[in-house]
Amino acid sequence: MSETRFETRQKLLQLEALHDIGRALNTLQPEEELLEELMLRAMSTLDAMAGFVFSIDEQMRLQYAKGSGVRIPESDWMELEPVRRSMVLKESVSSPVHPFEIEGGLLVAPLVSGEMILGAIGLLGKERRGSEAGGFNDDDRRFIESVAAIGAAALDNSRNFHKLEMVRESLEDENRALKRRMQREYRDRLMIGDSPSMQRVIDLIARVAESPVSVLIRGESGTGKEMVARLIHVNSPRSHRPFMAINCAALPESLLEAELFGIEKGVATGVEGRPGRFEVASGGTVFLDEIGDIPLTLQAKLLRVLQEREIEKLGARRRVEVDVRILAATHRNLEELVESGQFRQDLYYRLRVVEIELPPLRDRREDIPALVRYFLDKYGEREGLHGVRISQEALQKLMHHDFRGNVRELENLIEGALALTLDPLIDENDLPFASDGGAPDPSPSGLEAGAEILPLEEMERRYVKRVLDRVNGNVSEAARQLGVDRKTVYRKISGA
Repeated sequence: MSETRFETRQKLLQLEALHDIGRALNTLQPEEELLEELMLRAMSTLDAMAGFVFSIDEQMRLQYAKGSGVRIPESDWMELEPVRRSMVLKESVSSPVHPFEIEGGLLVAPLVSGEMILGAIGLLGKERRGSEAGGFNDDDRRFIESVAAIGAAALDNSRNFHKLEMVRESLEDENRALKRRMQREYRDRLMIGDSPSMQRVIDLIARVAESPVSVLIRGESGTGKEMVARLIHVNSPRSHRPFMAINCAALPESLLEAELFGIEKGVATGVEGRPGRFEVASGGTVFLDEIGDIPLTLQAKLLRVLQEREIEKLGARRRVEVDVRILAATHRNLEELVESGQFRQDLYYRLRVVEIELPPLRDRREDIPALVRYFLDKYGEREGLHGVRISQEALQKLMHHDFRGNVRELENLIEGALALTLDPLIDENDLPFASDGGAPDPSPSGLEAGAEILPLEEMERRYVKRVLDRVNGNVSEAARQLGVDRKTVYRKISGA
């Protein structure tokens, strides 16, 4: 039997309604607004006298409910037999029987996304224009199923977006807290002591942080060059953008170029394209440590970044604009490198717009007591030691020590002493110096000049015994702290 003009018009109306619903729900809306719009559009299209919609969470608890022309508590909708059947079967259900004071049938469809039921939408009492109330037909069921599918997808997207927003906000809070902690730690450590040389450094950091100029940080290893760079970044207008640090001496030329400038996709078989540090840090700061070791071939590309604010990836035919502030550091004499032709003079002047010279620790010995106190508090808290003190003899030993590793060496000495001490008083025997008080041998062996050379097994036995003493002979706890099993602890102390 051919369709009547009225039926054809109804189908066209439903198709137009689905199109409008899809467009309307294509934007992220609050869950309440989304569900209410879903219900009202379905009621209008199918000439329903009443309707309801509700959503549930992953534990099947009611999240939101809305009704129109319905006189039943919203919390009872999930208990209706047709509704429960629809949610169990995950398909639409039409029933001529329902508890509402409305003539006509009940049509309900679940909101399903994947395997998850998110809620349901229901319509009651279909009213044909110009005639008596009638029931819902198969076309109406297909329409409500389509509406429910669109609504479920929109609802799922809305919830996922909300979860991502919560994760994003949480990560941003953690990031802000981390930056504050980093800023406080760097500031506290750098501001320790009253030596004129460090006061000049602190003053320069404060003045240059707000400026976009390049800064060259000079100093021996262990003086805190990267710490200065990070402190400049966190106090600059770029603090909300990335800080990328790379050691130019740690990578061969080919890898360093790829790390800095990135690789174009398809440059070679099996090579995936990826961005470099300059591209990732766009809007932020790039810290180039040991800039004096960068190869001449890469110095030209680095100069282009400083002059043109653009990079060229490996294998690329086009250039990419970047907005980065460059901070560089070195312990080498760049002037001599320029003189010998190993470092470009134009790059040298571009990097050295402002220069910060970090003094070695041996040139500011008056700051050692304050630095020692700072590290005692920092690592004493970590080791569970309260009120840690250092003897006058031990402090004098530190004051007369020629720190080749500067502040980093001092920090390591205090950290090591606190890790092995049995009481909250650090004496000169707790410091890993030679027995005659001389300076440690700076050679890679790490042995102190004149120190007794012991077999490795004996060193291990003494260390394990000291850890055991510290935990009052608790073998299980000693094994946990050492990262070995109990048998290994017994074997080490017995010398087997």
